[in-house]
Amino acid sequence: MEKRRLGNSDMEITRIGLGAWAIGGSWRWGWGPQDERDSIATIHKALDMGINWIDTAPAYGLGVSEEVIGKALKERSDRPYIFTKCGIIWDEAGNARQYISRKTILKEIDESLQRLKVDVIDLYQIHWPTPDDRIEEAWETLAELKEKGKVRYIGVSNFSVAQMERAARIAPITSLQPPYSLLRREIEKEILPYCAEHGIGVIVYSPMGSGLLTGKMTRERIARLPDDDWRRNSDEFNEPRLSRNLALVEILKEIAERHGCTPGEVAIAWVLRHPAVTGAIVGMRRPDQVDGVIHAPEVSLDEDDISRLERFLTENP
Repeated sequence: MEKRRLGNSDMEITRIGLGAWAIGGSWRWGWGPQDERDSIATIHKALDMGINWIDTAPAYGLGVSEEVIGKALKERSDRPYIFTKCGIIWDEAGNARQYISRKTILKEIDESLQRLKVDVIDLYQIHWPTPDDRIEEAWETLAELKEKGKVRYIGVSNFSVAQMERAARIAPITSLQPPYSLLRREIEKEILPYCAEHGIGVIVYSPMGSGLLTGKMTRERIARLPDDDWRRNSDEFNEPRLSRNLALVEILKEIAERHGCTPGEVAIAWVLRHPAVTGAIVGMRRPDQVDGVIHAPEVSLDEDDISRLERFLTENP
């Protein structure tokens, strides 16, 4: 698979990485019940198909995602890069909240290392910049963890340009992890140009709109989503946005048929075409889902494809 260097690091990462949010299973922002055997089989297949990095977070399943990754990689010789985060903590009752501080991060890093069964994390990211007035304290802590050798590189997620500028005064930023898809294009105006100018790698999340752009999501399937699947309450999965989004999927299906790929691969290819994007985090929770996304980096959208999508998005904002 094609690889690109991530920001100022020495890591050459494949254009898509395995996103491990959904394999966390049920929690407040979860995706419903998840079978651990499916999760491990999915990780193994993704690696067998050439993907060389996994993105996770302690919050995904309140530790479950990291633990499953640790189990899945225990007997693998082809160790992928492991990216995880800090900044969402929870109490004994499982109530999670966004919070960054030196004290909480020092606790989080040790717990992540233990769950993942590794001595060092390849990329450690601040999940959310909350509270804002703790950004400098948190970034100083991550820089310290890098100096101590607990992490190799440090990055941010969901940061604005102004927040990245504040962090960069303390220590270089290897990467930013923002949302980016045909449904969410906010980062195109300021954030992507800033990252390109300053050599900050960009690994985008939800390139398929959390499954909505895969071509497999129907009104009926959405109605059957488990009660604890966060998408049930998402604006994009409910009217009036849902009808607009399903119409977009029909266009993706037509483009996909012409290219001999899946609608999801078209959606991912659209994201990857942006020169500032290093890679895309693609969520997978079953082995068969790997087959529907693995060839996305090979899909070359032409001017007609791009124009058709742009025209639809302009006419249906």
